[in-house]
Amino acid sequence: MNDPRTASNPRTASDPRTASDPRTANDPGTTGDAGTANDSRTWTIAQVAEEFAITHRTVRHYEELNLISPERRGTARIYHRRERTRLNLILRGKRLGFPLEEIRTIIDLYDEPTGQASQLRYVLDQIHDRRGNLERRRRDIEDALNELEEFERRCQSDLRQLGQPGELGQPGELGQQPGLPT
Repeated sequence: MNDPRTASNPRTASDPRTASDPRTANDPGTTGDAGTANDSRTWTIAQVAEEFAITHRTVRHYEELNLISPERRGTARIYHRRERTRLNLILRGKRLGFPLEEIRTIIDLYDEPTGQASQLRYVLDQIHDRRGNLERRRRDIEDALNELEEFERRCQSDLRQLGQPGELGQPGELGQQPGLPT
């Protein structure tokens, strides 16, 4: 095992025996990051947090939720390849808008004997559901914008009938304040 104070970060390592494949260095959760049985590289919480551009508190939060389980040596947390991969999957899931419980299910599948295939099938189902949800939300937003535009036109028409033309913006200029220059 590496000493946690001197653990190498694959993004900055100069020793070719410890450096990650440069094609996968920016995406720690890729297949190239899976490591081997005798891959003994370790990272500190500071190195993991820096690599993923998150705070130490965020890393500890995921640990408290049992999403990652770093080795403990006294008060030091030692992160192995497994924790880095899981952390990458957690952050990817968050970027895609998955709730933490869905992320937990996905990354727990990773540990099962048929983990990769079952994980991929599950993730594909989740992607399909997520895409459908986002498409429905996009249609709802488009419908709401169309309704606002129509309502704005009617309000401006009513205002003109009251003899108050020109005080508001043209239809489609939502958010324009009356009487303010554009």
